[in-house]
Amino acid sequence: MISRRNIRVKVMQVLYMMEMAIEDGAMKNPVNELQKQFDKSKELLVYILYFITEVAKYAETDARNKANKHLKTVEDLNINTKIAGNGLVWDILESPSFIREVDALQPKHLIDTNLVKRIYTNLVETQEYKTYIVEQSRNKGDEKGMLRFIFSTLLLPNEHFTSHLEELFNNWDDDADMMEQLVNNYLSKPSSYNLTAFISDDKWQFAKTLLTSTFNKRQFLLDTIKPKLQNWDADRIASLDMVLMQMGLCELLYFETIPTKVSINEYIDLAKDYSTEQSGHFVNGILDNIHKELVAEGKINKIDFRQRK
Repeated sequence: MISRRNIRVKVMQVLYMMEMAIEDGAMKNPVNELQKQFDKSKELLVYILYFITEVAKYAETDARNKANKHLKTVEDLNINTKIAGNGLVWDILESPSFIREVDALQPKHLIDTNLVKRIYTNLVETQEYKTYIVEQSRNKGDEKGMLRFIFSTLLLPNEHFTSHLEELFNNWDDDADMMEQLVNNYLSKPSSYNLTAFISDDKWQFAKTLLTSTFNKRQFLLDTIKPKLQNWDADRIASLDMVLMQMGLCELLYFETIPTKVSINEYIDLAKDYSTEQSGHFVNGILDNIHKELVAEGKINKIDFRQRK
């Protein structure tokens, strides 16, 4: 479920936190902090999925409430509840790992029922929903499309929903892009994802190694980078750019299965997305310069950092 880009972002965030902690004279265990960050991301993902299913299930609540009105209209007695039986909704609700995580995290205690009702009300007024309920049969593509519509069109752009997430999860701002990717991937085939194993063993190993290698070899990496900064104003170099360059250089030197071009391009993209407007160009120039020099000196050996003198 988690991609290497997601992992790089999380490692970047932890290393940046560590950078600030060093300046403040405080120090935390980076691996423990990284695990906490992944755990928080899993909680956020589970909650978003739970919220989507609650919106779909609200059709039955709406029908029940209107049927119990003292003065009922024809419309009150004919609420279409098709979406409450959406096949993908029930694939999610019956997924063993989703059940385990919901039981552990108890998102029902966090849910804003008024906000669920508001999102549902917005949903039933859309042409997409009206087209969906007219079709009597259940098409897997339509079922999936409706949940994606709820997420992408009614939730993500909704300030009330994003503010709700910000109040509950302090990692929402950092994880928003990752959540958009993960939710859409999960909705494609929930049965193939194990939410309990949010990050696989091999990817967790990659995450830990990238974090600890960059952190433990920080001084060596900085000593390699700093001589290449002569033509740049040191005061204008963003701290995050320095973290990204350390991570990039670490991959160039010690991750034998990752092509150097892939590593450089990944950190250019991260600099563009998470740092300043000039950061992509800056990180590209420095890493490319270092890469050419290391290749010329025969130093791209892709060995474990503990073996390097």
